[in-house]
Amino acid sequence: MRLVIADDSLIIRAGLIKLLGAIDTFDVVGEAADAEQLHRIIAHERPDVAVVDIRMPPTHTDEGIRAASRIRREHPSVAVLVLSQYIEAAYAMELLEGGSTHVGYLLKDRILQRATLIEAIGRIRDGEVVVDSTLVDALLAAPAVPAALEALSEREREVLALMAEGLTDRGIAERLSVSPRTVGTHIQHIFDRLGIADTATDNRRVRAVLSYLDAI
Repeated sequence: MRLVIADDSLIIRAGLIKLLGAIDTFDVVGEAADAEQLHRIIAHERPDVAVVDIRMPPTHTDEGIRAASRIRREHPSVAVLVLSQYIEAAYAMELLEGGSTHVGYLLKDRILQRATLIEAIGRIRDGEVVVDSTLVDALLAAPAVPAALEALSEREREVLALMAEGLTDRGIAERLSVSPRTVGTHIQHIFDRLGIADTATDNRRVRAVLSYLDAI
């Protein structure tokens, strides 16, 4: 798998390159210190995955999110994993807008094991959406159920939270100790209750997760 790493911190960038470059199945084909350099490398190298810091020059605000959106628009075959130092739900929502797939949003401080990062990269490369569980936990800790989710049962909200983490039906089933068929039923109920129709162009799981994130 071909990777590009983008982070304005030389130490973090070098650490990621060393960490991921040590994996036999990974090949780091480029590194960038800012978004423009990142776009040039991607246009030339056409990697499978770009690992991007959320805050880069010149403003150190949302350059990573804007870079991710541009990459997915101009190079849809390139998956993007955005790394952030903070829980920023609005940025996560922006990353997922438009029914995006092949994207992820993880907190740097939460990546305690190399396997976590490797798994996330593999999942977004395969078309999944990965959202850090800390963001989901923060939403679940809210004192009141958001109005958009009031139509869901407690179990359906639990399933939706696990969907927001990016778990597959099988992963949700294992977490909740139920069958994949039961999870499928819950997910269909979530779609129905949130009014998410089945269309040829929309990713219904992503739209459901957006409804969840948008309710904070």
